[in-house]
Amino acid sequence: MADIKIYTSNTCVFCKAAKQYFNENDIEFTEMNIDENPDAVEYLVSKGYRGVPVINIDGEDIVGFDKPAIEAKLGL
Repeated sequence: MADIKIYTSNTCVFCKAAKQYFNENDIEFTEMNIDENPDAVEYLVSKGYRGVPVINIDGEDIVGFDKPAIEAKLGL
């Protein structure tokens, strides 16, 4: 099973859509909420990302809720 982290914020509509997609497809993930977790903010800043969601699958970042990229990475 893939190691998946979804970097989110409380007000991000696309973050909610990404989490819903993973939940509906029974794909386990860890939510890294930037409003609640300083380490999540630090990670995004260190990578130069300026928005969420960022979806990390086995160490590879996908910026934005990009379903085709997610499905390709997961082999769906």
